[in-house]
Amino acid sequence: MALRDIVKEGDRILTKKCRPVEKFDQKLATLLDDMAETLKLANGVGLAAPQVGILRRVCIVDIGDEEGLIELVNPEIIESEGTQSGAEGCLSCPNEYGIVERPMNVTVKAQNRNGEVFTIKGKELKARAFCHEIDHLNGIIFKQKVERMLRPDEIEDD
Repeated sequence: MALRDIVKEGDRILTKKCRPVEKFDQKLATLLDDMAETLKLANGVGLAAPQVGILRRVCIVDIGDEEGLIELVNPEIIESEGTQSGAEGCLSCPNEYGIVERPMNVTVKAQNRNGEVFTIKGKELKARAFCHEIDHLNGIIFKQKVERMLRPDEIEDD
């Protein structure tokens, strides 16, 4: 496993639509492993392949719950319901946060690192993370959907 550099806002790769994964091989497994290590060190909840310079439909989410790290290859949201509005940030936009409206619940259809198809449900933070990372795969960053950016005095310290 290796750490990868996180691409920052302004890099054109973040505006491009990613291509589907067609080969489920060691190269994909290495990418997923590297992304997991990079996400953990960055202390984020999600990371998409374009954020590490790879234009493939791959993302990972880990909100720190019992499900742990979730790998999504070629993900698509097949169902969503409800709405939630809350603060979001992005590893590609350090120290910037904004209020974004997202679905309260989503169902995602994806493949795992071996190409097996599965569906997974997310609610609240997990739904927000799935939507945020899948947006990255379509060349969209959260600031394009933000209702308003938060001022530094509105951001809670951890």
